[in-house]
Amino acid sequence: MSQSKSPDGWDEEKVRRVLAHYEEQPDEGALLEDEAGIEPSETVMNVRHDLVPKVRELIAKRRS
Repeated sequence: MSQSKSPDGWDEEKVRRVLAHYEEQPDEGALLEDEAGIEPSETVMNVRHDLVPKVRELIAKRRS
C-alpha cells in the first residue's frame, strides 16, 4: 500500500496537530469558524451532485 503525499510544508506532526484541533473543537467553535468564512451576502447550501452543473450554469448566466 502506498502512502499519500502531504502538501509542501506538511509533515506527520503538523497533520496530527490539525486533526487534534478539529477533533477537540467544540461544536460552537466549529460553527463560528465556518460562519467566519462566509460573507453576509453569500448563502451556503447542499446541492445534489447531478444538479451542480446546472447550478453553475445558472450562476454563470447571472454574472454575465
